[in-house]
Amino acid sequence: MNPAIQGLLTIAIGVGGCLSYFYFSNQILDKVVFPAKGPNAGKNINRANLVRPWLFLLPALLALGLYLAYPVVETIRLSLTSRETLPDGTTVYNFVGLANYVQMSGDPKFWEALVNNMFWLIVVPAMSTAFGLLAAQLTDRLSWGNIAKSLIFMPMAISFVGAAVIWKLVYDARPPGTEQIGVLNAIYVWLTGNDPQQWLTTPFWNSFLLMIVLIWIQTGFAMVILSAALRGIPEETIEAAIVDGANPFQIFFKIKMPQIAGTIVVVWTTITLVVLKVFDIVFAMTNGQWGTQVLANYMFNQLFVARDWGVGSASAMIIMLLVTPILYWNVRNARKEMR
Repeated sequence: MNPAIQGLLTIAIGVGGCLSYFYFSNQILDKVVFPAKGPNAGKNINRANLVRPWLFLLPALLALGLYLAYPVVETIRLSLTSRETLPDGTTVYNFVGLANYVQMSGDPKFWEALVNNMFWLIVVPAMSTAFGLLAAQLTDRLSWGNIAKSLIFMPMAISFVGAAVIWKLVYDARPPGTEQIGVLNAIYVWLTGNDPQQWLTTPFWNSFLLMIVLIWIQTGFAMVILSAALRGIPEETIEAAIVDGANPFQIFFKIKMPQIAGTIVVVWTTITLVVLKVFDIVFAMTNGQWGTQVLANYMFNQLFVARDWGVGSASAMIIMLLVTPILYWNVRNARKEMR
């Protein structure tokens, strides 16, 4: 069968199944479980109205349980077990407690990944938010600002792997004496006359070169959110500051920044969540070699290269533990704003 037809059939069956579920579940609720007739008609109507919201929530709860809760529980279980294949081909899981975590803590690559993740957390959210805020402020003052915003936001439409390939070409190095196709080496050789450098194999600095890729992508996201926040600032406060003699820098840092501080924090924490889970860029450009390992790539290598499900699941739990406080803080702030 043609893939396009298969896709259309899948959509039709999915949408039809959902509509059928909502229709027939409500019919059964109103006519079989709590019929609106007889001496208890009023009570049955009230009971049906109490149950009805749960009918609509049930598909979402099942999906969340299947694709979110179950993987978390299974990952916790795997992180506490050792996977063993018996001679007859069967696989057994032996409970080993925290042995996988102890083994992981003794691996230098794990600590390298953890330290690198900390560097990413310090640099990427700060630079992405700063550049996004600068772009939002400057493009709002230009007549062609919307075109500039479109160009800055464009990297968001590129996948992380696609962006990694693009920037890998930027950092590319050809043998000395040959034409350099990598922009960075072409400029470096032209300015200094030295031999081209293998930038991605240079310890310490190569991590920052990888960070540039994610900053390039996330700046557009930060710019769009912060631009909307800047436009929401009441004009009266800015006009009052101008009347009082404030210069553009004072208006920006003392008038605008305090009023969009909440939005800046939201953008910062959102990018922080992306950084904690960064994998594609590192995997596509260095695969964690030359001191660029990060937690998600370490987890991938343990699970699918070393085939150590216990340590791989333990590293996944470390990532989840790092992400959870930020998620909790974001949800808590969102609830406060809703109130």
